[in-house]
Amino acid sequence: MSDFISWLSGNIQGTPFIILCLGAGLYFTARTLLLQVVNIPDMLRQIIRGEKSESGVSSFQSLMISLAGRVGTGNIAGVATAIAFGGPGAVFWMWAMAFLGSATSFIECTLGQIFKERDRDTGEYRGGPAFYIEKAYRHTGAKGISLVYAIVFSLVTVLAMSFFLPGVQANGISVSAFGAWGLPQWISTVVILVLLMLIVVGGVKRIATFAGLVVPVMAVIYILAAIVVMFVNADQIVPVFSEIFSSAFGMDSVYGAIVGLAVQWGVKRGLYSNEAGQGTGPHAAAAAEVSHPAKQGFVQAFAVYVDTLFVCSATAFMILSTGMYRVYSDAVEDPSQILTQGPGGLADDVPVGPGFAQAGFDTFLPGVGASFIALSLFFFAFTTIVAYYYMAETNLTYLMRWVPSHQVRRALVWVLRVLMIIAVAIGGLATTTGNAWALGDIGVGAMAWLNIIAILVLQVPAMKALKDYRRQKREGLDPQFDPRPLGIRNAEFWEERADARAAGGDGGRPKVDALD
Repeated sequence: MSDFISWLSGNIQGTPFIILCLGAGLYFTARTLLLQVVNIPDMLRQIIRGEKSESGVSSFQSLMISLAGRVGTGNIAGVATAIAFGGPGAVFWMWAMAFLGSATSFIECTLGQIFKERDRDTGEYRGGPAFYIEKAYRHTGAKGISLVYAIVFSLVTVLAMSFFLPGVQANGISVSAFGAWGLPQWISTVVILVLLMLIVVGGVKRIATFAGLVVPVMAVIYILAAIVVMFVNADQIVPVFSEIFSSAFGMDSVYGAIVGLAVQWGVKRGLYSNEAGQGTGPHAAAAAEVSHPAKQGFVQAFAVYVDTLFVCSATAFMILSTGMYRVYSDAVEDPSQILTQGPGGLADDVPVGPGFAQAGFDTFLPGVGASFIALSLFFFAFTTIVAYYYMAETNLTYLMRWVPSHQVRRALVWVLRVLMIIAVAIGGLATTTGNAWALGDIGVGAMAWLNIIAILVLQVPAMKALKDYRRQKREGLDPQFDPRPLGIRNAEFWEERADARAAGGDGGRPKVDALD
């Protein structure tokens, strides 16, 4: 079974997958005229000056929900794994994936906003790939195909978010806690489960509030700690960047033989971390209260930068500048295949994963590194599990639109919660991480294949929204969205809002609270 899981993971995220991710990012970068650079002011403005309502969270809260899903074990253990199996050059390809993926994230998240709708039970906004896959061309002859594709994506996402992916995060928490304090893994697992249930039963608003409080604080603390390590190891800044760039293209003779693995692991772990194109970002984007879909597209494009260029880079520098890493000649955690070893003298019993970062930080404050990384990983990974639940429930909600009974729908939600509890328990108690990461890669890869192909086909509404936003900005307006003049069909939410605005109403936004 283990061999089959590894085989399936390798095939789903093989060379065609790498080409798809990088190719889509490059295409959308050109198609949006370098949006990820040109529109940085719009990204920052919307984060600061958003608004919220009883139905929708603010752009900042939506960003935090998104970052809760993006910033997790992948930012610590994932970076270490990329370096171990791809060499320092994998970090460059993580950066490349983030830069190009920012444009991809804009497209998918703008589509999520355009085709969002209100939940009939809670009144909250819901949206995501399943919604825009079904609705974008519902008026055409491809209606049946779109519906089947949307249902397949929802089923895959529910399974990935509730069962395949939570185990990796829970395992990262329990393993790092055991390494730092000798805490039995079952205790960490119980704590995770109790906190998880307290939060998820409160719905998207409680998830948004929790993420808004925890994510920015921990991310800032973690990045500041990495900056301190950078200053302490200032003499290593130039050598670290030199090693990253030279090994990324095979110019370093030591890593020349694994340049292909650098690209593969950089893209794989880059996607695992920032999730650009995976289809997770649109769920959080759809929950936001904005006057124009492109606004939230910008916010989610910026989320990719925060995740990879800031948090992942912080981890990479801590590991590389202190020399606390090993590089393997193949994607097999086998000490006999060591290609080279960092100059810091990493202990032989330090496994690939959080231990690399813990050892690196320990060189700065001996005895503190393990605890600091364990705490950071707890908050990062736990908020990711919470975000996974939100996305799983959103897709379950989509599938339940054909279930007329409210009682049955509530029962299915509790089935989902039980499934996630089982996944967290299994992952938290596992003593090895090989299958957990492989299952996670299968979940990420399957979602990305389905979603990237979908947005390549469905990109037109997002591009029209971007063009409309830029036109209104040039005219000195605060962009407002009406899909009909743009020829965008089936965006009923925005049609109703535009009609209400034209009639002098509030545009369907109950009790809007301005945050600026």
